[in-house]
Amino acid sequence: MLDSIIEFVKETITEQIVGDPLWAIVAITGQLVFASRFILQWIVSEYKGRSHVPRAFWYISLVGSLILLSYSVHIRNLIFMLGFSLNTFIYLRNIHLIYKCDKKGAVAVVRKDEI
Repeated sequence: MLDSIIEFVKETITEQIVGDPLWAIVAITGQLVFASRFILQWIVSEYKGRSHVPRAFWYISLVGSLILLSYSVHIRNLIFMLGFSLNTFIYLRNIHLIYKCDKKGAVAVVRKDEI
């Protein structure tokens, strides 16, 4: 079974890269950007000694999602288009909330039981 999975992955990768190398690079780049947000969040959380989602997480999420949305439109995959469209909306909303909070000069108050 493992052999058939490996063979399937090899065939799929070869087909996509040989068939359309530019879009394969776009897809891989989008996936790398999208995955890097978790690495950033992990590093920042380790540095702070607590779970923390930095602002850059939302911007990286947005960029990765837009790249992968464009790829899903290119391959005409409705499931991925819907998923990345919703993700994009959520990331834009979070960025808007951060901007709105900054504009008002508001400071988040954290209760001791939330830490």
